[in-house]
Amino acid sequence: MSEKIQYAATGRRKSSIARVRLMSGEGKIFVNKRPFNEYFPRESNRLVIMQPLELVNMAPKLDIHANCCGGGLSGQAGAMKLGIARALVKMDPSLKPLIKKAGFLTRDPRARERKKYGRKRARRRFQFTKR
Repeated sequence: MSEKIQYAATGRRKSSIARVRLMSGEGKIFVNKRPFNEYFPRESNRLVIMQPLELVNMAPKLDIHANCCGGGLSGQAGAMKLGIARALVKMDPSLKPLIKKAGFLTRDPRARERKKYGRKRARRRFQFTKR
């Protein structure tokens, strides 16, 4: 059995982490050993993940295996997008200017704000009672 060349990268978003492996194939995507469409039922999440692949026209040429953990499905989709973009740059460094210009190599720094004492949530106050 011949070994396929793999390109691995890690993506993060909110509290989600995605470890992504790219290899040549027919365009199959597996997330946590489950088919891509089954793991991400929401169409918007699937579109987010496919953005870097469609930018460089590699969607039908690559198989993707990803392990996602932490956070919710939207955070995991964003983490996968970053991981795929980083793996594409490892695979072909000449794609870096194109992917960087599209903003896919930038880690989204927005995260949940911590809860403060004396508040219901981070900024929400308890209901004021006059009497």
